[in-house]
Amino acid sequence: MPRRPEEVFRAVDTQHPESSTRRNPMSKLLPLCILLLAASTALSAQTYTVLHNFRNVSGEPNPDFFGRIAQSRGGAMLTTSRDAYQDYLLGKAFRVWTDGTLQVLHQFDPVFGNEPESGFTLAIDGQYYGTTVSGGAFGYGTIFKMSQNGTVTKLYDFTGGSDGANPYAAPIQSVEGDFYGTSQGCCSNYGSVYRITKYGNFTLLHAFTNADGRNPFAELVQGTNYYFYGMTMDGGAGGNGTIYRVSSTGDFKVLVNFWGTNGSHPSHGLIQASDGNFYGVTGWGGSSHNGVLFRMKPDGSLKVLHNFTGGTDGGRPIGSLVQGSDGNLYGTNTLGGRADGTGFGVIFRATLAGDVVPLYAFSVNPATGVNTICPLLQHTNGKLYGETNAGGAYGLGGFYSLDAGLPPFVTYLPTYGRVGALVQILGQGFTGASEVFFNGTPATYKLVYPTYIRATVPDAATTGPITVTTTNGTLTSNKLFIVHP
Repeated sequence: MPRRPEEVFRAVDTQHPESSTRRNPMSKLLPLCILLLAASTALSAQTYTVLHNFRNVSGEPNPDFFGRIAQSRGGAMLTTSRDAYQDYLLGKAFRVWTDGTLQVLHQFDPVFGNEPESGFTLAIDGQYYGTTVSGGAFGYGTIFKMSQNGTVTKLYDFTGGSDGANPYAAPIQSVEGDFYGTSQGCCSNYGSVYRITKYGNFTLLHAFTNADGRNPFAELVQGTNYYFYGMTMDGGAGGNGTIYRVSSTGDFKVLVNFWGTNGSHPSHGLIQASDGNFYGVTGWGGSSHNGVLFRMKPDGSLKVLHNFTGGTDGGRPIGSLVQGSDGNLYGTNTLGGRADGTGFGVIFRATLAGDVVPLYAFSVNPATGVNTICPLLQHTNGKLYGETNAGGAYGLGGFYSLDAGLPPFVTYLPTYGRVGALVQILGQGFTGASEVFFNGTPATYKLVYPTYIRATVPDAATTGPITVTTTNGTLTSNKLFIVHP
């Protein structure tokens, strides 16, 4: 029988005794942060700002665990959290604006699902897709979609059978428009990979056997070769997790087995960077047992780029990486940040070659918060955003930004398209006088908001960046738009 998440964390981390029996897979890290009040020290000329301090009051999210942050068409940021105090374990969906204004959009309940720890994927239909770990018709979690005003539609109830159970990651949207995701599994199964349509039609693609991995907490990423790539936290030949590849029809292959020396127990997903390779982190393993940063080629060849020491570079990287608009990788650690091995983690930058530079260290100051375990979001304004779940003005963490001097950019949905297809472009400063180009070819567009336009892939467009001219200059996408033949 697969272990529950807290059992996994208890087994792989013997340095810090478990103080919680709740099912949160990150609960192992919480005692490290609440022993002391929080503090932060800027390691270079970065500007760290607490935008909102979470409070233990009715109607306010008091997060215990965070998922993916999605930027909205209007420029706000949406995510979900399981509550630690108010409405214990039910959780909320909420929106945060760049000035720190917070709005709760939905209160979860056992019928629609509770413990919404996935965060959101913004889809091309304007809906936000996510999962709940528990609740629903059978108590094993749900898949849902939410409108921008907080109306939730349940798409699927996990049964705890061969379809899996307890999904932690938000499903991602494929180039064909369907959604793909994972469930952790429980009872007599080890987790699953699934496909679901926006109407709720569910297809099981793969059921894990433990030999090929188990406990796939991590979200998927679709590569430019159309395969989906993911990681399991446990199982595989080394018992420390796997990296796998699966097709839209369920063709499955294990690419990497983690053995400890090359990392172990990854909890979040991979990203495919601009060089075509995949990058990720593991929370454990490596030469200092504090986790690793690695690169994997699409064929599964893996190289450890950096062994985290737990010192000034931090240790225990939990959240997935993001590639910034400067081409570098950005991520967070949950431990370390100081030469003596103390501290509560860092926000770091890494080159694609693996050179790691700490940007901001969390330590002991109630004004700034500690324990940042969610994946970072780079907003199209260039700043990095994330959340802490301890410390802060009320001891419950907060929502923060880090201005690392990165340039603003544009992003888009979907990732690929043919000539004549509509592409949704997110950014800022758009006007009716803006110009849109697909790799240098001008395109027609419709201005919807100053932060959102819809453009048509023009004739003769080729694969390359999307650029939009504004009154403040030209914004370039941080990834290449791939034009189908």
